[in-house]
This record gives sequence, C-alpha cells and structure tokens, in this order.
Amino acid sequence: MDPISIIITALITGASAGLKPTAEKAVKDAYEGVKTFIQDKYRRVNIDMLEADPASEARQSVVKEDLAKADVSGDEELLRRAKAMLEAIRQHAPEAAAAAGVDLEEIKGASLQIDDILSAGAGVKIKKAEISGDIKISGVRAGGGDDPSRPSKRH
Repeated sequence: MDPISIIITALITGASAGLKPTAEKAVKDAYEGVKTFIQDKYRRVNIDMLEADPASEARQSVVKEDLAKADVSGDEELLRRAKAMLEAIRQHAPEAAAAAGVDLEEIKGASLQIDDILSAGAGVKIKKAEISGDIKISGVRAGGGDDPSRPSKRH
C-alpha cells in the first residue's frame, strides 16, 4: 500500500473504532496519537470531517486529497504511527476493519492497495497472505442485494 493509502485506511478504521465507547484503550490511544500528530503538523487536513462519517466516500476522498496536498508520503513518523494504529486495530478491534468493508487477517507484506469499498459486511476478506507483488482491489460493492443505483463490480 502506498503511504497515503496506509494513512487514510488507518484514519478510517481508527475513526470507526476509536470513537466508540467500547473500543480498547490501545486503539483509542493509537487513533488519538495519529490524529493529534496530523492536526499539529498538517493543520489543513480536516480529520474532524472524516470522524463525523468515516464511511462517507466523499469525506474519505477529501481527506485523502488533503493528505496528498500536504505531501505526507515522505513523513516516516506519521507512517510509523499509522501502521502502529492498524496493528492495534488488528489486535484489539478487527471488527472495525470489517465494518469498514475490509477483513484483514495475518497479512505480511506491503504491496496491497484497497480502495473504494462499500460494504454492509466484509466486502474484502484476506487471510494468511504473504504479498510480494502489487495487488490492487477497488470498486467493491458487497451486501445489500441488487441495488441498480450501485455498481455491481466485484473483485
């Protein structure tokens, strides 16, 4: 996954999990750490907007665009924090990733890009994968039956 995708995935799943009263302290702490780091260093990135509705593709897109404009790709500290938060979510709140439409379990590697997932359940489930090449999954629509207003493309 490219750095911005890792960071936006961390923010989406962190906002989904970290704001719930039942979330594990490790997840809340990791999310708050990433959020505070971004707000202090990249003031133009509006995470509050994403927190209001983490599942909103429009809000995700705006935050992703803000991250790209802020040129966060080379920020090793932010990337380290985002990866640590994803690890905390994987360990303590894996249901948060599933709620975001992604179910990741026992993944090794760094060349997985997942974008544009709309799901009422696990739209993408990956288990025990060792990824060495580039894999991109996008445009997944899962659950909810046949809705002609939504694309039916599945990967």
